Amino acid sequence: MKKNRLGRTGIEVSALCLGSMTWGSQNTMEEGHAQIDRALERGLNFIDTAEMYPVNPIAKETIGRTEEVIGEWFAKSGRRDEVVLASKHSGEGMKHAREGAPISSKTIPEAVEGSLRRLKTDYIDLYQFHWPNRGSYMFRKNWQYDPSGQDKTATLAHMEDALEALQKQVDKGNIRAFGLSNESAWGTAQWLRMSEDKGLPRVASIQNEYSLLCRLYDTDLAELSVNENVGLLAFSPLAAGLLTGKYQGGAVPEGSRMTLNETLGGRKTGRALDAVGAYLEIAARHGLDPAQMAIAWCMTRPFMGSVIFGATSVTQLDVALGAGNVSLSDEVLEEIDAAHRAHPMPF
Repeated sequence: MKKNRLGRTGIEVSALCLGSMTWGSQNTMEEGHAQIDRALERGLNFIDTAEMYPVNPIAKETIGRTEEVIGEWFAKSGRRDEVVLASKHSGEGMKHAREGAPISSKTIPEAVEGSLRRLKTDYIDLYQFHWPNRGSYMFRKNWQYDPSGQDKTATLAHMEDALEALQKQVDKGNIRAFGLSNESAWGTAQWLRMSEDKGLPRVASIQNEYSLLCRLYDTDLAELSVNENVGLLAFSPLAAGLLTGKYQGGAVPEGSRMTLNETLGGRKTGRALDAVGAYLEIAARHGLDPAQMAIAWCMTRPFMGSVIFGATSVTQLDVALGAGNVSLSDEVLEEIDAAHRAHPMPF
């Protein structure tokens, strides 16, 4: 499988990344291990997780369980060196981690050590901040986003404080690279400037939502990514399953995410279902699996570092992995552009 360099680091990651947020809730440990085995067999080397996983739901009783699933696989397989591992420090308000404390030099050592212990490893390749202390316009907050209450001085002081703490983790060998998640262009630019001014860890990637239905990244962040060599790690490339077509016509398959989250985190709207219909028609016209088309399209984007997908079955996993072998024609790409113009920002 194609590999991409992670920012300006020497780390090479597969163009597809195995997401893990259902392991420990919708998936058993054994199922998680089977997914890792299959993904590596098919050429992936990149796994993404977070200290707060699993989700659906996020619960005090299960937080950290996904990292434990991965840790048990490392211990059992002895294949830690074959994996580029990414995890995340939860942001302010996540009450099940450090009582919702914001990210700071006080929380970073504790969070890193906790993840290392659960993951049964000596190091994390990419350590990400799950969302910024000041808040984010992600997860449908863009419709009423208002940054006027932010304190720029406090934000910059926090960034310097956090980067200094990250440098200590790098010096200890606990982490190799630093990434952001659910960030903006301005925020990422400030992290970059601070790291370069102070000689501290530089942002290697941004993990934001991105799909045929969610293209907030296409303008300012795209420009930043290309010019600053900070690749996107796209999550929800199938828009929580909408782009597979399985929810069309009011269907709610048993065991699907919609049975646990009725609105799919605000993604299920009439306009979204209409947009999905347009993309399904394109896939059908060209003999493509719609999920593979959606993932393969993400892989064509000029700022893409890796596309993160999750699966609750090995069958779903195999479909997603197959996207790595799909090449989209110019005609398909043109039709996708036309559908996007007709159905912009559907949720």
